[in-house]
Amino acid sequence: MEKRDIERTKQQLLTAAEELLTSCGSADEVTSRAITQRAGVNLAMINYCFGSRDELLYQVFLRLMAKAQQKEPEMIAVLMSEAPPAEKLIEVHCIMIKLMTENYNYSKAVTEYILLSRDMSRGMEGLPFVQAHFAGRKTEEECRLIACQLTSISELAVLRFREMKELCGVDLTDEEQRRRFVTENVNRFLEV
Repeated sequence: MEKRDIERTKQQLLTAAEELLTSCGSADEVTSRAITQRAGVNLAMINYCFGSRDELLYQVFLRLMAKAQQKEPEMIAVLMSEAPPAEKLIEVHCIMIKLMTENYNYSKAVTEYILLSRDMSRGMEGLPFVQAHFAGRKTEEECRLIACQLTSISELAVLRFREMKELCGVDLTDEEQRRRFVTENVNRFLEV
């Protein structure tokens, strides 16, 4: 298969998966067969182009998050500000949790993959802020572990946000409660 055909097929699969995630009542309805049927390609093309359905859905999720972040001017403002690294980290996690709870079908479809199977070198948006906070007092590996732990807690919290509200009284869809949840976790890991 020629490179341009592969790229076209990838785009068809990404578009089909995004459309299904947006229109379906549950992420469980976004099966490999449904995706390839909508894209008009052979079922084997998901594995050929992405390695797995989970990786395809993760790529769709990344596209959604990139689009959503562009619509969140406060995120860009915070990242460009002179705010301390801990504040930037709090803001990034607050915005990501907000975006993930607002787009729960996407989040549910990929969170297990993100937590259990994704290459751990990816999805480390918080790492520069953790490193800046510790300013050499912790090794790169220690900072990487802290960034991974913070991200994993946020992702798991989103996956179970309804149960967290019901059983723990923490409503991640409420801005004040979300900020308190993130601030407590960031402060705990950054030893503030």
